[in-house]
Amino acid sequence: MTFTKTKMIPMSNNLHNNQVSGRQQQAFNEGLEKGDLERLVSTKITVDEYKSKMGTDEEIVVLSFFIQGKEPALDLVNFIEKSYEWVVDADASSGEVDNGKYIVFVEIEREPNIAEHIIEMLTDLRNLTEHDLKNWDMEYFKPRKKIAIDVDSIKSVIPGTPEEYRRVAKRETDALDQLKTASGVKVNTVAPKNDFTESIRIAAGLR
Repeated sequence: MTFTKTKMIPMSNNLHNNQVSGRQQQAFNEGLEKGDLERLVSTKITVDEYKSKMGTDEEIVVLSFFIQGKEPALDLVNFIEKSYEWVVDADASSGEVDNGKYIVFVEIEREPNIAEHIIEMLTDLRNLTEHDLKNWDMEYFKPRKKIAIDVDSIKSVIPGTPEEYRRVAKRETDALDQLKTASGVKVNTVAPKNDFTESIRIAAGLR
């Protein structure tokens, strides 16, 4: 694909008088045009389903996008890395995960404005995917819970600091231990992941 350096694609989050940021313009200049990823990017996003490469789980939020084709996945990685200074790392899965689909991992520092960052990115991605904000289907995995796509809902579910992440993790562990005790199961500090413990998590609303 070719792209002229004079072409401007206004971003819908409209933070700077409808002008594309210099970093976003560079990303478009290097290969992507408006609508290039239409029908290729799934509306599904998972949060903290996968471990970070760049830090600990409590330090880094990992967003996972699902996209058809390796080259489109690499294009999306390139766009995200060049568009947002607050993205710690972006990468694509080394192989297919299902019928030609790849995962694009986006790592963001876990900080209080994580919700604003996510909304900014999803708003901008409308230019490439044609997905409106309301179309995205986001799910948090620790514990498993659907998230409405707005700042307040995201903040209420995704821990915004390492300290908050540790508190949420402790609540989940404590709740699981209580259920295991009530079920006559020996409590250990790390619950093995098997059919029984998964059924307990589901019964407790932890998945």
